[in-house]
Amino acid sequence: MRGPHNIWRLIRTGATFERTGAMGVVLDAFDAPKVVRIAFRTLVWPFKWTGIEGDPSMPPAPRALSALGPAYIKFGQILSTRPDVVGQDLANQLRVLQDKLPPFGIEQAERQIEAELGVPVSEIFSEFSAPVAAASIAQVHKARRADTGETVAVKVLRPGIERAFRTDIDAFYFAADMIETLAPAARRLRPRDVISHFESVVMGELDLRLESAAASEYAANTADDDGFELPSVVWGLSGRRVMTMSWAEGAPLGDNAALDAAGHDRERLSERVLQLFLNHALRDGFFHADMHQGNLKVAPNGNIIAYDFGIMGHIDEYTRRVYAEILYGFIRRDYKRVAEVHFEAGYVPADRDVDEFARALRAVGEPIFGMDATRISMARLLSYLFEVTERFGMQTRTELILLQRTMVVVEGVARSLNPRMNIWNTAKPVVEDYIKTSIGPRAALRDLVQTAQVLGRFGPRLPGLVEAALIRQSEGDGAAKRSSWRVRLGWGGAGAALGAALMLVWHTFA
Repeated sequence: MRGPHNIWRLIRTGATFERTGAMGVVLDAFDAPKVVRIAFRTLVWPFKWTGIEGDPSMPPAPRALSALGPAYIKFGQILSTRPDVVGQDLANQLRVLQDKLPPFGIEQAERQIEAELGVPVSEIFSEFSAPVAAASIAQVHKARRADTGETVAVKVLRPGIERAFRTDIDAFYFAADMIETLAPAARRLRPRDVISHFESVVMGELDLRLESAAASEYAANTADDDGFELPSVVWGLSGRRVMTMSWAEGAPLGDNAALDAAGHDRERLSERVLQLFLNHALRDGFFHADMHQGNLKVAPNGNIIAYDFGIMGHIDEYTRRVYAEILYGFIRRDYKRVAEVHFEAGYVPADRDVDEFARALRAVGEPIFGMDATRISMARLLSYLFEVTERFGMQTRTELILLQRTMVVVEGVARSLNPRMNIWNTAKPVVEDYIKTSIGPRAALRDLVQTAQVLGRFGPRLPGLVEAALIRQSEGDGAAKRSSWRVRLGWGGAGAALGAALMLVWHTFA
């Protein structure tokens, strides 16, 4: 599918922006130089008539993105949380992409539910409303269960959404190929890997059984988190294209007027939403990766409610420690340690100078710490850090894409609640707590215990494993002759490793 026909897709994208009037809005929002404006207009204007007209009732930018398809809509949803990047006016326009897109017919939804669950909707629900929210992937209906009377939210995938998304992803791959061909310097960014990662995440969002499982795991991890709650999955009424959950009642987190009217403390909410995200990412390694205002509510008791679990992020323990040390180093302004962590993790090639890298990081961090709290931005830090790591040959880390993207989105959500929020002061206690529990002596003991458990399981096999490894490395006719001392070496190595582990535990607590 990835071929020259995608040139037309990309041309039509620019033409749609021009036809809907979004081109000027976007160029203004990014304060594009005159030469860039002229170049865009010159390239796109002849094809303007090929652009999709979209819904004239929508503002220009969301009109263009919604006309182009679900992948573009997802991009717009991210920008809607970044008024400091695109401006408040455009951010407000893009918020309609979160849960106010045109819905599909209720009859289509009922047919999909019946096909998925094998039972007519009238037998499952005593009440089934028109769509209450419509997003890029699916829409939600409010319903009442016929058997229990419980009010629930029923999520139904858009008809044909899988094919539509594959079309967009196909064009993105073509664009990535063009970038790698025409701009070799950009290969460092691994654009194809980035698109592949994005594809795997979104295609998982198109199977609601996976979303149900993610919601269940997320609920188990966060059950004891103060000020946070999740709706529960109704497994018997969920499947691949339908998902049913308990109804979440509350004020939308993006509606400041409603939050103020309900008496909620927006300053406290802004701190909580950022700290919750950091806790879930660092403590659990499993976090909500689509935490924009359209997926968050505030319950009458002040708890933050999250829903829509189609995009969840996962990072392993080692990556969490690296990320926490980098954040902690910036918070403490210990740029040498931040540089060392990059080298230890293999993020920067070993042949580069660590002291020079530390000085470059200082040039990134110090101007930010000198700013007023309202101007301190994680997005700005990531942007500056990207420039520095590019100079030092760091490649894009695909496993960190969702984490970094969500960090920027959550910062935008927090700032929409409290523009004067100090990101570093809010993040510091969470990161410090993680450092104490995961990188200190207790973490070292836990790692050693796990190592001893692994050695205990594989101990009887170690002689054979060492024997096989040494035979593969050996050359000449003397390999068989040396086998007996290799066996002894295998047992000796196992004993030495276990002995070293026990000695370190003893020294830690002596």
